[in-house]
Order: sequence, then structure tokens, then C-alpha cells
Amino acid sequence: MKIKQFEDKNLSHYSYAILSNNSREIMLIDPVRNPQAYLDYAKEQNATIIGVIETHPHADFVSSHLQLHEQVSATIYASKLMIPEFTFVGFDEGDVIEFGDVKLSALNTPGHSPDSISIVLTHEGEDKAVFTGDTLFIGDCGRPDLREQGDDVDLKREVLAKKMYSSLRDKLMLLGDQVIVYPAHGAGTLCGKALSEANSSTIGVEKVSNWSLQDMSETEFVKALTSDQPFVPKYFPYDVALNKAGAPDYQSSLDKVVIGDTIKDTAGATYLDPQVLIIDTRPSEIYKKQHLKNSVNLMGGLKFETWLGSLVSPGDRYYLAAADESALKVLMERTTKIGYETFIEKAFVLDFGTESSAHLNLEDLKANQENYTILDVRNESELGNRTVFEKSIQIPLPELNSRFKEIPTDKPVVVHCAGGYRSAAGSSLLENKLDVEVFDLSDNIKDFMA
Repeated sequence: MKIKQFEDKNLSHYSYAILSNNSREIMLIDPVRNPQAYLDYAKEQNATIIGVIETHPHADFVSSHLQLHEQVSATIYASKLMIPEFTFVGFDEGDVIEFGDVKLSALNTPGHSPDSISIVLTHEGEDKAVFTGDTLFIGDCGRPDLREQGDDVDLKREVLAKKMYSSLRDKLMLLGDQVIVYPAHGAGTLCGKALSEANSSTIGVEKVSNWSLQDMSETEFVKALTSDQPFVPKYFPYDVALNKAGAPDYQSSLDKVVIGDTIKDTAGATYLDPQVLIIDTRPSEIYKKQHLKNSVNLMGGLKFETWLGSLVSPGDRYYLAAADESALKVLMERTTKIGYETFIEKAFVLDFGTESSAHLNLEDLKANQENYTILDVRNESELGNRTVFEKSIQIPLPELNSRFKEIPTDKPVVVHCAGGYRSAAGSSLLENKLDVEVFDLSDNIKDFMA
């Protein structure tokens, strides 16, 4: 028996392939949108992918379970509580999957979502591992506030937090201390708030080191779990629904994206609709020199998918611009991870601009901070009691488009974050909204941090 862990660093996501050596069969858990890595692994191992297990309908990425079912006849397993729209086999507490020398047992572990399950792997009569999805992370547990909608009491964060308390103590903590914990996410995900950098652990280690498994009352636990959670990107509810329905074939959907001609001059830009937002992914130093109106400088960094899905609402059309064909191809592929390829009006290479960004006099800012309105676009959970500037306004980047009117325009505006990525996006967004000079402090923020 072999367990192969796959990591998507951009979404801090782990997926798994469980291989039975004697039957040469593979079961996948929580696969990413593009299934090619799993198909390659199966070929490398001379094995067959027989099934896919979804621990819950994911909010932060799109799964390839339906494509794998259609492409290689893999059976899809999920909790009946998920109520998916595709053909599946229910996998809930008491249900078992056996293939070759591997036995997989389901545990219903609600808390992150009402339909979450964990999967216990037994080999040679002994529990070896548990795949915990977004229930138990290394150093943390899943947040309970992603499924709140309307007046459904069962989806309220306090209700799900109580269920998480029970799932951890009455289900997962009862497993043997030697059982290896394989979560669906690591540090950097927005599905939790205090994850470790480690990609696995054991039940025994987590009992000692994980705050959520410590001795505390349910009331104390609920209060701790529901406080200081990070923001919820706009795309999360959309991805839950898409995963319940089943996403279209990865390559077929990507092939439908319209590729526009390279824009090198004014004539080349005539096909653009001025009402459609341009997501300009070029480096900020290039963007600041020349860019087009109604554009946001969202660079192709580590968390591009998260910020794209935070700034663009599901269903809103947008242009995707990049510095060259290679970068454009990669970023188009990355949009598929959150199901946003279908919203691209056109994708194109950009080497032109009619606009330029104002240049900040850093020394003047240092000497005369009172002459500027300073805007902090970090998230509230990052701040605590630590503001960088004595007087500043705090509006998180995901809320900037709806709250920009709160920003005074009697002085030039300086935008900052923690490192320069979000301030580039925020300042470029405000250039389109405010009738005043807007500056990006960029990575010069380090000069002001103690």
C-alpha cells in the first residue's frame, strides 16, 4: 500500500492517491481541477483509478471528480448529506470501501460543513491514517462560517462550531495516537486561521500541540473558533455550488476561452469593452509605466487565484492580460482552479497603455505623513493592535470596491499592505475610482515597519 500526497502551493491544498499494491488500484481523495497529475501517477504505477472520494463540497477550489468519473469511469463517493447533482455512491459512517489490501471507512465529521467526512485507512488490520479533509488540520481545525446562508439555522457558524467540537472529540480523538493525519490544506489556506507548515502529523502529536484538541468547554471552543477568522472570498459559495454540480471537463472548458490579439497600440485596444474590468497581471513596475483604463494590477503571484476570486464576483465578465504568451497560458490555467475561466471575456498579451501611475516621493512621505491619507488594505485578522502608521484608514482589499467612498479625497492617498502585492491591486483599483492622486507604497512598507 502506498499513499501519494499532491500539493498545490497556490491554494495550500493537499490531495491524495491511495494505491493498493496487490490489486494495482487507486482511490483519490479531494482531487484538483486538472486531473492530469493523477492520470500520470496511475500510468507510472501501472494502476487503475477506480474511485474518487470527496470529503465535502470544497469552497476554495474546484474538484475534478466528475471529469474522472466520465473519463476513467471512477466511482464518486461522498456523504449523502452533500446532496450532489451527479451520480455518486453514499459514503457515510458505517460505510466501507475495500480494494486490494486497503480498507477505507467513513466517519461523519461535521463542523467545517454539515456534510464533511473523514476517511480512516486500515491496512493489515491496523488503522494507519485518517484523511481529515477540512475538519482537522495540522495545528488547527476547519472554520465553521463558510456555509452560512439565509435563515438556515443548521448552517450558522455557532451551530457548526458545536458540531466541530463533537467531531474532534467524539470521532477523531478516539483514533489511535499512531494514526497519521493527512489534511486537505496547509498553512496559507483561508479554510482555517492558524495552520502549521507541516503537511502531516499524527493523532497523538495533535492531541498535544493542536489548540482545538485541548481540554476546554464547548462554550470556550465555540468562542475561540468563531473569532478572528479570515475574510471569505466572493468565489467561495460559487465553488461549493459548482462542486455539488460537478465541474465541466478541464481542457474543454479552457479551450473555450477566447484569445485576443496582442495589444500594442491604441488601434489594437479598440476591441475592448470599456465597461469590462481588465485584470492586468504584469509586474507592478511595468503596470505603473503604462496600463489601460479600468484595469486592476493583480500580479500573478502565489495567491493569484484567491485574490482574483476576491475582487471579481462570480458571473462578472473580465479581461485577463499578461506580459507574454507563456505567462498568459499559466494564468489562464490557474483561473480554472476556482472555476473562473468561464468568466473571461478575452485573454490577451498586453504591451501598451494610455495611463500611468503617480510616482511616490518616499522621502516626502517620511517627513510629512500628515499631508497624505494613508490606507491600509490588510485584513482585520492581520492587524490586532498593530497599525503601521499613527493615523491611517483600514479597508481590507476585498471590500475596497464597495467602500472606496469612505476614503477622503482632500489629500493624496497612499495605499499599503504587508509586502506590496495587495497594495498594487488596491492602488490601481482606486486610480479608477478617486479624483485624487493615488500612490502605491509597494515593498517600501518595510521602511515603516518596526
